[in-house]
Amino acid sequence: MAEHGMVSEEELMELSSFSYSLESIGNAYTSSENNTQFVFTIEPSLLIDPRSVRIGRVIGEGPNSTVYEGLYKSKPVAVKIIQPARTSEVSADRKEKFQREVILLSKMKHDKIVKYIGASVEPSMMIVTELMRGGTLQKYLWSIRPRTLDWKRSINFALDICCVMEYLHANGIIHRDLKPSNVLLTTDKKHIKLADFGLAREEISGEMTTEAGTYRWMAPEIFSIEPLPVGAKKQYDHKVDVYSFSIVLWELITNKTPFKGRNNVMVAYATAKNVRPSLDEIPKEIGSLLQSCWAEDPKSRPEFKEITNSLLELYQNLSPTEVIKAPKAFEIEHSNCNTSKDHNNSPSSPSYPLMKPEKKKKKKKKTLLMRGRAFRLLRYFRCF
Repeated sequence: MAEHGMVSEEELMELSSFSYSLESIGNAYTSSENNTQFVFTIEPSLLIDPRSVRIGRVIGEGPNSTVYEGLYKSKPVAVKIIQPARTSEVSADRKEKFQREVILLSKMKHDKIVKYIGASVEPSMMIVTELMRGGTLQKYLWSIRPRTLDWKRSINFALDICCVMEYLHANGIIHRDLKPSNVLLTTDKKHIKLADFGLAREEISGEMTTEAGTYRWMAPEIFSIEPLPVGAKKQYDHKVDVYSFSIVLWELITNKTPFKGRNNVMVAYATAKNVRPSLDEIPKEIGSLLQSCWAEDPKSRPEFKEITNSLLELYQNLSPTEVIKAPKAFEIEHSNCNTSKDHNNSPSSPSYPLMKPEKKKKKKKKTLLMRGRAFRLLRYFRCF
């Protein structure tokens, strides 16, 4: 905490950045009588012996869980423990959400999603994943304030996020809590991986009604500022993730707090009234993309595939002397997004390999043709 009892802007942001779901408010604790209503059905192959896990320092906290640095079979890992720490004291509702997170995370096979290692349900409910030593994107941005990220780094991070979100949506998954504190960095802080699937779920038409997420990044269609008729519920779809991404992209460009100075209720009210972060210091091209992504009408928001195309085109326009190199066939076969298998230990190189054009003089028409071909190849092979 800040000195003399004062709370810093970063600490205040952290306190107001906890994600939540209305389903779980007031239901974290339960009596052992109600606890008998839920029986875990997680495949045994997804579970690990908790005695093999050693717990270290706290590296993250939320309203329903605490994340620790730990060791599993002598390898560094991240250990997420659901609160309260004893499984017998956790509500059936929280157990169901935990089981859903374990199953979803175990199925996700993507370079930009933290690797699932295992889980346990007794004596505590815990999820063990790979350890990302670069910390969260949120803390990294705070650490360089008042400076901003180099625009190339900003777009590279945004492209990485688009890549993984396109993968999730293609598999019918909505994250519902996309924000900088759920984006983790590799040691060299060149690459990102998405974490925390506690609010993620499969998209089922007509059943996406629960108010869930974190207010500063929540799409307006998720919550209601005015009472709804009895029995009525607001419905939404995967486009809520596109809205959340727009706020993250704005932060990547400006390194400022969205809706600074407003509490959660004020943020929700402003968002519902179509108030958005300022575009005064945003390049026109990016401003147009942001406006489409945070459009009030979800149907007007682009898909992540379209966002990726826009960002790649923007990158090319801002760096006309750089040509994007298409991945080799072998590299594509063994990667979801890029040519590196393990970014956490990779040398520091950009996510999207760039190469200077050859010194030999070539006809302009041929150069443009090659550039366009490389662009299309990269777009095709980025995520799948």
